Amino acid sequence: MRALVVDDEPPALSELTYLLERDGRLGSVHPVASGTDALRALEDGDIDVVFSDISMPGLDGMELARVVNRFARPPLVVFVTAHEQHAVDAFAVRAVDYVMKPVPPARLSQAVDRVVAALAQRGPAAVESGEAVGRVQGTPPDPAEERIAVELGGVTRFVQRSSVRYVQAQGDYVRLFTGSASHLLRLPLTTLEERWAAAGFIRIHRSTLVNLAHVGQVRQAQGRLSLRLLPDGPELPVARRHARTVRERVLGEGA
Repeated sequence: MRALVVDDEPPALSELTYLLERDGRLGSVHPVASGTDALRALEDGDIDVVFSDISMPGLDGMELARVVNRFARPPLVVFVTAHEQHAVDAFAVRAVDYVMKPVPPARLSQAVDRVVAALAQRGPAAVESGEAVGRVQGTPPDPAEERIAVELGGVTRFVQRSSVRYVQAQGDYVRLFTGSASHLLRLPLTTLEERWAAAGFIRIHRSTLVNLAHVGQVRQAQGRLSLRLLPDGPELPVARRHARTVRERVLGEGA
């Protein structure tokens, strides 16, 4: 793999470059000191992954990622930062990982693991031909591949969207429920409703979205509809205003 390292602080740039060069999975590691220099390097040669700081003068890491995502063949992006507050934004630009400074070598190795796995999902033929550095411009990502950055015990983790069974609004936040845990995000429910509609999430209540892939039963009693989630999940009420949509999407009625 070919890696680009971006950081405006020389000690941090030198340390991260050193750690990555010690990882035998990376064939080359090219350090640059700004987002602008990163774009020049990306234009000059094929890069598989960019390890970037976020808070930088001029073109910062988040802006760099947005530009990179418009490439015909965008590289993967791993953020390496001292600031936790950008984790949700990292999810929005499809970052592979979010590593906190100071960077423990073992944690950086985990990030490289995720890069290797993400490249492998693009297929061995793509890696050999150079297609692994991105997808055709304008082709949307597989909805099931979207990952959400969440904070848990001071550690940033990524949750696969396909593992989210349902989402509930809680004031200015939403809580994502997976099979084994729940995660709080500062994000409007309407934003997720629009963004995740193509991935099979539907609104069943003013405060609830459900992933149809996890619906096991549809129940109706006393004129009220509810959904039971798999496996042995909760039973969620369906508001009357959403009942028709639920019947159409889940039972195929009216299709």
